Amino acid sequence: MGSILITGVAGFIGSKVADRFLREGYSVVGIDDLSSGRLENVPRGVNFIRGDLARASDIDNLPPRCQLILHLAGQSSGEISFDDPVADLSKNVVSTLNLIKYGLTNDSERIIFASSMSVYGSVSNSPVPESHPCSPLSCYGVGKLSAEGYLKVYGSQLPYVCLRMFNVYGPGQDLTNLRQGMVSIYLAQALSDRHIKVKGSVQRFRDFIFIDDVVEAWYRAASSSSALGRTLNVGTGLRTTVGELLAKIRDLVPGSEYSVVGATPGDQNGIFADTSLLRSCLAIESFTSLETGLQIFADWAKHKRS
Repeated sequence: MGSILITGVAGFIGSKVADRFLREGYSVVGIDDLSSGRLENVPRGVNFIRGDLARASDIDNLPPRCQLILHLAGQSSGEISFDDPVADLSKNVVSTLNLIKYGLTNDSERIIFASSMSVYGSVSNSPVPESHPCSPLSCYGVGKLSAEGYLKVYGSQLPYVCLRMFNVYGPGQDLTNLRQGMVSIYLAQALSDRHIKVKGSVQRFRDFIFIDDVVEAWYRAASSSSALGRTLNVGTGLRTTVGELLAKIRDLVPGSEYSVVGATPGDQNGIFADTSLLRSCLAIESFTSLETGLQIFADWAKHKRS
């Protein structure tokens, strides 16, 4: 197997993706600035480099000739993106441009980019296809859409796949970060004090996808010829309201309650994926049910707290 570069390798999704590629026999180089990721998350066997991809000098420290670039690094919270939009731009757009330059210089075969459902903005109550017009509501969404645009500009020289991920959850998610990850935020609050603070209406709806299913999509996107030059939704296609999610978490954590307190800036009222392209390009036909995924996540979280 050839060598691959995985950015954000100390993060929730990046570390899980790295572990899968290691198990498949790849040589993995991982980079992370550890601003949100944790060193203990980096799988054994990764050639780890600490660095900021927005700095050209840190890009120069990367080894040459990585055949695949899996770009999962970046600031990944819509709410946090309003704190410092310039920093968000640097982490999500400048880093991508620097990696494009690296890929062109080193004749990389393809780059796979972690985009987001946030690029769509407000949508109707129906599955959203990749062709839907994009009008992001947060600085984070604007940055992800801009990065997609740069990948398309250079697409004839550096083949790309953009994966627009929906609400990812599962073991390994940071339970201390209460500004990112709806499922992890609610579960962490339920376990800590049996009270969940909900920012926004419980009638909002989302598409929750388990981490193992996301890792599978990333693995298949690295070799699929039909995915090249494509932007793919990575979701289940199932609509779940916040109220329904809360009910399931309360079943898993008896005695927990919730209250609605304010709202999150730039939040989408509701969104769930049209998965037609995901199924046809990556041949993914089934997903972990929310009930099963939540049970696995809750068991892991309870064990971690014990």
